Amino acid sequence: MKLATLIGFSAIAMWALLAFLTANSGQVPPFQLTAMTFGIGALTGVVSWLWRPGAVKNLKQPAIVWLVGVAGLFGYHFLYFTALRNAPAVDASLIAYLWPLFIVLGSALMPGERLRWYHIAGALLGLAGTVLIVSKGGSLAFEARYAFGYAMAGLCALTWSAYSLLSRRFSSVPTDAVTGFCLATAILSLICHLLMEQTVWPETATEWAAVAALGLLPLGPAFYAWDYGVKHGNIQVIGAASYAAPLLSTFVLIMAGTAESSLRILAACLFITFGAVLAAKDVFFKSQKVELQSA
Repeated sequence: MKLATLIGFSAIAMWALLAFLTANSGQVPPFQLTAMTFGIGALTGVVSWLWRPGAVKNLKQPAIVWLVGVAGLFGYHFLYFTALRNAPAVDASLIAYLWPLFIVLGSALMPGERLRWYHIAGALLGLAGTVLIVSKGGSLAFEARYAFGYAMAGLCALTWSAYSLLSRRFSSVPTDAVTGFCLATAILSLICHLLMEQTVWPETATEWAAVAALGLLPLGPAFYAWDYGVKHGNIQVIGAASYAAPLLSTFVLIMAGTAESSLRILAACLFITFGAVLAAKDVFFKSQKVELQSA
């Protein structure tokens, strides 16, 4: 399996900590939290330039690259928070989490990529597992009064999948550019915070640590890893495997004692695991073929 694909998986693993760390960050409003964490995320990239001073020149990119990067990072979070304000959290989250399926389907349009039945089947199995997790086993009732929220959640899914697929198109753009995207997202989020929210700072050392950890993992380096993975790895496999994020997130909450295990979680685990393995069929069989040829 390509190293780049594994790096893409590391982003998914980091996103598994998002719910736990967010829950422990106190009452910080969404846009304020985004501004703080993306600021930290940008800082991690800047720090790496201390021993790679020449990397700063990678921020000089065409306007279209900046548009895609900032629209992807900031646009996704803006639309997601808007969706949560205008629709039930369960419904909005489920719709927003259609992006892995969109990535797998959209990958057929990418140069050098071929969409097979098992890519689609794997993504749909992952979606089924995600439904079990996000819905918490309850019924989903989509109501017309929440149409705007649903639309924002749909745009949220389209935004992240489009960003990921277009990043593949700009595979020659160094991942260092993500530092600039994170900084721009932090600034735009700060503006939204000042316009729409009241400032609330973390109150305890634990809450400050959670905010810092968010910027140092799921809302920072995870985006660098994701950028490198979708540009140079197997984007169909990474897309299908992305459904593991809510599953892993639930496992983290269970281990932390803030959620309980159940047959529903076990069933979701089976759906998502089998879906990811099915979508990665090409990778596994190619690896076996290479091993047999070299033996």
